[in-house]
Amino acid sequence: MNVNARILTHRVVQQCTLKRIVTFSTKPTQQAAAVAVPQQQEAPGPSVRKPIVPAHYRFVYPEFLPDPKVEWRNSVREKLERLDMLDRRRQIELPEFYVGSILAVTSSDPHAAGKTSRFVGICIHRERCGLRARFILRNVIDHQGIEVVYELYDPTIQKVEVLRLEKRLDDSLFYLRDALPEYSTFDEHMEAETLEEGTPVPVNDIKVVLRPRPWLERWERQNLLGVANIDQYLKDKHRKSAAKVQKPWEKYDLMKQYRSTIPEEEQKEIFAEVHTELHTLELQRKRNKRKRTFVKPKQLA
Repeated sequence: MNVNARILTHRVVQQCTLKRIVTFSTKPTQQAAAVAVPQQQEAPGPSVRKPIVPAHYRFVYPEFLPDPKVEWRNSVREKLERLDMLDRRRQIELPEFYVGSILAVTSSDPHAAGKTSRFVGICIHRERCGLRARFILRNVIDHQGIEVVYELYDPTIQKVEVLRLEKRLDDSLFYLRDALPEYSTFDEHMEAETLEEGTPVPVNDIKVVLRPRPWLERWERQNLLGVANIDQYLKDKHRKSAAKVQKPWEKYDLMKQYRSTIPEEEQKEIFAEVHTELHTLELQRKRNKRKRTFVKPKQLA
């Protein structure tokens, strides 16, 4: 028994010494490897260039910008909506237009004779953002003012044509409701007016003539540039009440402007996500336009 115990203790001592030798031999190599890893430098790869977003995108595609009110913001919903908007633009051409442009919208109508209806009118207002973006067209038909509200990304819209691309002096033309009918009357069979590529959007500086009071709104309080004869129908009490509600200091209020708009850095970040797809759609639209205008010459006999 004593001999066996001695043999066992001798073997245990050998195993312990071997473990110590192994650990002593591996520790320096591990430390050397740990020291060597931080010293390795990766080869510099190609720098990723961010797309240069054109400055006019925020005017051409205002619906891609989210609502400036913070309590209504949701980054996940906004990204999903932008993807849906791009998918819709792949299916239908939504051209550039502004308040004051004359449009013709063809939409599905189950009650119409051909199951479609076409309405021509002047765009008097654009509002909202994302998939909820909408615009209002106005026209006078049979001496009756008619306005139609269209959702820009409504799937029932089949075609949007810009018959005359132009801007007006004001951002909203609701005062056409109180103006003379000729300022809102347009031919239903009006042909489209083309502009050369690269031509800046013209600004129509026409000033409309309002009918006598009563009006739908107090236009004297809104500092309108596109109305000619507001003072003609104002009395002293109207001028005094308008002077009381004037806020001339608001144009110097930088914080109010900041809260009512999206910062420029965020605008660039948003349009950088969709720039590639929008640019591709623009090129495709230009190619299709050239194909439509090209007339194949006839072969002489």
